[in-house]
Amino acid sequence: MFIFRKKADAARRLDEKLERIQMNFENNYKDAAQLNLKEFEALFGTFLEEGKLSEKQKAHYERQLADCEARLQNFTHKDQKPTWVP
Repeated sequence: MFIFRKKADAARRLDEKLERIQMNFENNYKDAAQLNLKEFEALFGTFLEEGKLSEKQKAHYERQLADCEARLQNFTHKDQKPTWVP
């Protein structure tokens, strides 16, 4: 019984990180989205090492990680144009 709870808790924590990445991405918080992605990667790696994810969850979160990395690949402040004129 407790094994399933550990797996559910791990999935819940990963889902929270993904929601935060999505929220920061939508609100154009570039640095926060990049930071949350690194936190997600670290947390995902930890849960994989500890065996807290099932194979189905592992595949799901690997796809989510790849999607987030692809979306945030060129997500920098360099592309932003200043809206003010001195």
